[in-house]
Amino acid sequence: MENLERARGGRPRAFDPDRALDAAMHLFWQHGYEATSLAMLREAMGLTPPQIYNAFTDKETLFRKALARYHETEIGFALDALSAPVPTHDAIRRLLLGAAEAYSRPGKPGGCLFVSGALAASPQAQAIADELKGYREASEAAIAQRLAKGQAVGDLPEGFSVESFAKYIAGVMNGMSIQARDGASAEELRIMARTALAALPPEGQKRGA
Repeated sequence: MENLERARGGRPRAFDPDRALDAAMHLFWQHGYEATSLAMLREAMGLTPPQIYNAFTDKETLFRKALARYHETEIGFALDALSAPVPTHDAIRRLLLGAAEAYSRPGKPGGCLFVSGALAASPQAQAIADELKGYREASEAAIAQRLAKGQAVGDLPEGFSVESFAKYIAGVMNGMSIQARDGASAEELRIMARTALAALPPEGQKRGA
């Protein structure tokens, strides 16, 4: 783990923690955890090493805070889609098409930080890789929960495996993230989303109908 320098001499100037954290988040999002150096963080955040140390302790802690910031500011499309009071097919459509837009926004790194943050992580960064895996697993569980809710009201057939399909949808979204990092356009990602949507079974008989 890369430690940041301790404060030495001089009174650090005031700074906006959220703005600094956003700068770090975008840097990690663009380059990944291990490829993002302390020098890169200093320049992007506009802070001295003592300020970074005092506010965030070390690089690993800073990255974890950046992940929380990403969850707070960048995945609203997924939370909105899965909580929307709409039929299950529409919820999954909103989720996938929302990902197509979010992963290809102009002025932001392509893809999803939860997918790209620790690709090809070394053993020294295994704790970071595990944390990112936890975020991805939580996303998959949220999809499965939404599918199960739809199945309970008859949006999906009773024999349908919500766990397997949630894993498939999560895999599609991970693939969309990688495609976006490779330069895929929003329309190309939307095509991937619509292809995945075609795998949803027809709506089941509504309970009580």
